[in-house]
Amino acid sequence: MIRLDHVSKTFPGATAPAIGDLSLEFLRGEIVTLVGPSGCGKTTTLKLINRLIEPTSGWIEVDGKDALETEPYILRLGIGYVIQQVGLFPHRTVRQNIATVPGLLGWERPRINQRVDELVELVGLDPAMADRYPAELSGGQQQRVGVARALAADPPVLLMDEPFGAVDPIVRNRLQDELLSLQERLRKTVVLVTHDIDEAIKLGDKMALLNVGGVLEQFGKPEEILREPASDFVNRFIGGERGLKRLALITLAEIALDPGPIVNLQANETETRSVMDKHGTDWVGVVDNGNLLGWVWASDLGKNEPLETRVQWFKVKLSPTNTLREALDEIITSRTQVAVVCEGDRYLGMTTLEQIRAAVAR
Repeated sequence: MIRLDHVSKTFPGATAPAIGDLSLEFLRGEIVTLVGPSGCGKTTTLKLINRLIEPTSGWIEVDGKDALETEPYILRLGIGYVIQQVGLFPHRTVRQNIATVPGLLGWERPRINQRVDELVELVGLDPAMADRYPAELSGGQQQRVGVARALAADPPVLLMDEPFGAVDPIVRNRLQDELLSLQERLRKTVVLVTHDIDEAIKLGDKMALLNVGGVLEQFGKPEEILREPASDFVNRFIGGERGLKRLALITLAEIALDPGPIVNLQANETETRSVMDKHGTDWVGVVDNGNLLGWVWASDLGKNEPLETRVQWFKVKLSPTNTLREALDEIITSRTQVAVVCEGDRYLGMTTLEQIRAAVAR
């Protein structure tokens, strides 16, 4: 979708280039995160793609067309752009802000209104907010409006420059999750600039680590970069806890789950203790017709009461879409020291600390 071929940019009066010789390809439907220290050319690269600034040399292609031979305003009509401070027009309502590009394209009013209503719902805003002004919204709500405005004309490319940097960590995490959810449905080509390595890892299908002067140190899938940093710079920039960061990229669906110490609700005490002895536990999980009911302690057996009356609920039941990092958190905080995995109530298996260690070692 986007190709940069030996692109450079030296600003007037500068002694060194902002970008020296950068070549990158962004595939259709992928999120690519650009990350690196201040002065590495992240934002400059973004502005080169939509020609807010012009390259000193090199070639840029967007959606099969030579971007440098395309009128800038035409190029930008096919590119959504989201910036950190949102950039909403303060004198225009949410509806009017979102309608900006469709209006420039000459869409008829009923079509614009329908599109605005769709996007307000898509980004999770209350429809009543459509007639409010930006100053009446929270930072997170304004950021959602900025994303909606960028998507208004359904552009194939979305450029995002530190889109969540101005909001608090809780809202930022929620907006990141919403972006991933939107991407599952829309499959845009997204180039996202961030200074936060954890955000780059979480959001990117691929990640480009840039050094000062626009030097590309490594480009690839986050999991590959975490597993094999290409240079000392990459290793230092990624920082510590590489193993934990990798856990956030692997889901429970990607590993073989252990059936674990499980008995049917109708099991007698002898059968139940046999399962505990086999697995070396002092507890056992209980299922009924494939549905997980909970677990019981060995000390609760033999009390002449039905097994189901002594079942304790698992406080957390993970799904196959949860990550190994989330599973690790459950393992180290649960009394049973395992993470159980279900689809609804249907029991799929459990994972242990040893399984997680093996997954990271692969």
